[in-house]
Amino acid sequence: MMHRQRLPGWSLATVLSCVLAACGGDGAIPETPGIPPSIAIGGAVERPSSPTVADLEQRPAQTQTVSYSSGSGQQTRTYTGAGLWSLLDDAGIKTDASAKNDLLRKYVVVKAADGYRVVFSMGELKPDIGNRASLVAYAETRDGKSGPLPQGDGPFRVTAPGDSKGGRYASMATSIEVLPSGSTRTGTGGGLAPSFTVSGAVRQEGSFDLAALQALPPVSRAVGTATYTGVDLWHLLNDVAGLKTAAGAKNPTLGMYAVATASDGYQTLLSMAEIDPAFGANQALVAYEVDGQPLDRNGMARLVLPGDIRTSRSVSNLIDLQVFELASP
Repeated sequence: MMHRQRLPGWSLATVLSCVLAACGGDGAIPETPGIPPSIAIGGAVERPSSPTVADLEQRPAQTQTVSYSSGSGQQTRTYTGAGLWSLLDDAGIKTDASAKNDLLRKYVVVKAADGYRVVFSMGELKPDIGNRASLVAYAETRDGKSGPLPQGDGPFRVTAPGDSKGGRYASMATSIEVLPSGSTRTGTGGGLAPSFTVSGAVRQEGSFDLAALQALPPVSRAVGTATYTGVDLWHLLNDVAGLKTAAGAKNPTLGMYAVATASDGYQTLLSMAEIDPAFGANQALVAYEVDGQPLDRNGMARLVLPGDIRTSRSVSNLIDLQVFELASP
């Protein structure tokens, strides 16, 4: 919900402790005398840029009140900033015209001054699909007054409204990079797919047919007027296959994503955070029934995202789910 809200005053120590707990950062954005700090927007875009706070203030301002948990307890904050999606859209996201919905195969990496990185999928940010209204915030309302982000938090912070925990609220953000998926998986020529594989950054790669899926705990979720039954995607990847994460890493799943491939080669990408119950909690599932009946022409398995506005990221005739982890910087 977009509105202003009166919040109690905070001490600097409280602000810093919240930042360190939520985002794992104790770095600072280096400043050059006479040159205002900026945030780089680059990667697979036509018009890279490095806007300053003054530049962002020239764009339509959005104010949002968000709540999330951190190591310091439950937080409620009111931020003002520029819409992340609008910044990316204006930068001109590069796409391959030969690939259907190529935009949905891309993701965004937000990096903080201390090297902390988090991933958003392009699909979850797109207003007509995931509609996560993330901001590049430059101001916060405290004690009823809006002002620059506190030291140790700004001058830029990317928000993740809807996340239960604050791990993707990237404080002291220095760059926003658009990247294509790392998947090289191709289709099998189309047609019905009797099974799919789980591969990539998991501890146990494997193949799943109908019997294997039905042996796992079932879930049922409504999408419009239909009810899909299948296996929770987070459970399948995290608990059954086992996500392979770096030992000792801070919030390691926030730097991961998965690519779903159909038999005809169609692909979509999800950030691991958006399906993690502790963060985005999008109740995605790999379905094998709809309204109590087999999927029929949609194959043995279909990736379904109940939280999406449009079904563009649903993948029928699923043949592969490949998990990726961000490479070391």
